[in-house]
Amino acid sequence: MTLAHRALFTWFIVLVFLILVCLRLEPHTHWNWFLVFIPLWVFDGILIIYVIIKIVRKWRNLKRLKELLINYQFYIGGVLLKIASQLMICLTLEYPELEISIFVTMIPIWTLLSASVVYVFGRLNKIEPW
Repeated sequence: MTLAHRALFTWFIVLVFLILVCLRLEPHTHWNWFLVFIPLWVFDGILIIYVIIKIVRKWRNLKRLKELLINYQFYIGGVLLKIASQLMICLTLEYPELEISIFVTMIPIWTLLSASVVYVFGRLNKIEPW
């Protein structure tokens, strides 16, 4: 899949999610928040499958498997943190009687953002100026 196709697919998933959120916020609909987040979970599942396929394609012998897992651990960890944050948001919105604090709800998102900053700055340090 080319970069343009991946970008279009990502924007389509985000558009469907935003439409579902807008419909859920209408006073006439009483959908479950877990159903509203289905497009994002489908997208996360596709991302995990994509990363696994990339690992399998590059894996030649058992010595390189550890290298590949170290290289792709940020991608897998990022998707898992995104899924955890979506689950926390859904639990907070769907079950207010649980009284989950906003701090606890935002922990996966903050972890994902801080790990992303570390990953990006680590990648920028490896790039040499031309």
